[in-house]
Amino acid sequence: MANTKLYTVIYVVLFVFATAQVAIEGMSLGFELAVGLIIGLSVVKAVLVAGYYQHLFTEPRSVTYVVLSGLLTALALTFAASYSIT
Repeated sequence: MANTKLYTVIYVVLFVFATAQVAIEGMSLGFELAVGLIIGLSVVKAVLVAGYYQHLFTEPRSVTYVVLSGLLTALALTFAASYSIT
């Protein structure tokens, strides 16, 4: 069986980060600062989910590189599409 204690700790960290994101939305921070903090927390949450719950940390590096290349391609296409709209 998987390490239940590790998964519980990761779940708690994800819960705290999600709660922090909601709290940041309610604060009267500047728009750029709030968006930057929320994006930063979202990236950390995505890495934790992909790494532990989808087991990318224990997979061969080549599988991780395939996932990262897909992510970078999606980001590049998103930025290109947003650039062509303006």
